[in-house]
Amino acid sequence: MKENNLIQVDVGIMGQAYKLSCKEGEDQALRAAAAYLDGKMCAIRDAAKVKGNDRIAVLAALGVTAELLSTKSPEGPLSGLSLAEVRQKMQDMHEAMDSALTPQENLF
Repeated sequence: MKENNLIQVDVGIMGQAYKLSCKEGEDQALRAAAAYLDGKMCAIRDAAKVKGNDRIAVLAALGVTAELLSTKSPEGPLSGLSLAEVRQKMQDMHEAMDSALTPQENLF
């Protein structure tokens, strides 16, 4: 059984420090996600239209969710797949292409 090694990651969102845990190798993605959320929340706060961190967080979450949903296609070969599943399919396609093209390189 593979052991999941968790590491601690320090991030800041709207000036507040958070200590989060993630699997080894996922820290860069977690930091990027925190930075993206920080940017969204600070933009809402700085627009001075909303007061209160809870309201800012909800508006930021709604904005990020709307962005995510706009990237999903209701039809087609990738509909209903998670981002991880799409990445896996792309990796599989790259490997299939490499396998098919490698013998071609030896012809020249």
